[in-house]
Amino acid sequence: MKILVALSRIFVGVLFIISGLIKLNDPLGFSYKLQEYFSVDVLNLPFLEPYALIISVLVVVFEVVLGVFLLIGYKRKFTVWSLLAMIVFFTFLTFYSAYFDKVKDCGCFGDALKLTPWQSFTKDLVLLVFILILFVGVKYITPVFNKLYTTVLALLSFVFSLWLGYHVLMHLPVVDFRAYKIGANIEEGMNVPENAPKPVIEYSWKFNVNGTEQVVTTDGSYPEVDGDFVDVETKVIEEGYQPPIYDFSIESEDEDLTEAFLAEEKLIVIVSYSLEKIETGGAQKLKSLSQRAMNQGYKVIGLTASGEDAKKKIKSAYNLDFDFYLCDEKALKTVVRSNPGVIELNKGTVKQKLHWNDFEDLKL
Repeated sequence: MKILVALSRIFVGVLFIISGLIKLNDPLGFSYKLQEYFSVDVLNLPFLEPYALIISVLVVVFEVVLGVFLLIGYKRKFTVWSLLAMIVFFTFLTFYSAYFDKVKDCGCFGDALKLTPWQSFTKDLVLLVFILILFVGVKYITPVFNKLYTTVLALLSFVFSLWLGYHVLMHLPVVDFRAYKIGANIEEGMNVPENAPKPVIEYSWKFNVNGTEQVVTTDGSYPEVDGDFVDVETKVIEEGYQPPIYDFSIESEDEDLTEAFLAEEKLIVIVSYSLEKIETGGAQKLKSLSQRAMNQGYKVIGLTASGEDAKKKIKSAYNLDFDFYLCDEKALKTVVRSNPGVIELNKGTVKQKLHWNDFEDLKL
């Protein structure tokens, strides 16, 4: 039992710290995932959506701190009970999303490692077994250091976690795992290789044959049935290849301008997934930022998911002299974790990316 507890302690502690730090590197991204869970279509808890960011920070800080507590042997009963409660909750969550096919990616490891719902559920089951071992053998969890050092390390882990969460929210993630990271080419990220695996889809065709419902399953071809067609349902048996970037576009009201803008050598893109929710401090900096870029020979555009009325209102309120184009909201939230944020593109390659707090650091 001592050996099992020691191995479980290391495995669970390290995994909680790694998982927590990855999410703490991007708490805004984790809050978007929580909003997805809280939505009407999943857990039907829409009243929690406005508090998703606060909840995400508290959860990931707690996750990191618990991992440290376990490794150093601080407050073992509190730590083990907390770990058990957390893993039971997450196991339920991942099972629910996997069984009912509600959320495609649990966000357990942020954008660093994508897991399918069933993979996430399996991972949580394995963790649950190890945490149950810790629960049974809690008496074998002893402090690694003396009481003073253990308390200081516990406090430092808490302070560091809070600082890191605050830092990345006020700037940008320390490590960018997304497809729009600096150095990535957006156009290349949207390409699908010729030999890429195609999705396998099952088609269930419903017919009315002499007053009786008959279902015929095919791989997509229309079946020859002597009856009246009623309906068809599709089910994805095997996911095909999905490029890293699949929902990015730059569109006007009547034209797709993505290809043209991605060919520009000096392009500044100001990103605001929602102009209605734009940070006032960032909006006030847009005029000077765009003017500075234009004076240096850059073309400046805005990207948003908001409608024409919001675009006109923002342009008028802040005297902006560049146009906003349309892009999917989810894509814009992925491009930059800031509202507004800015990226510099050179023929589709991301050269710079900045939070609105750091607009002054844009090098032109």
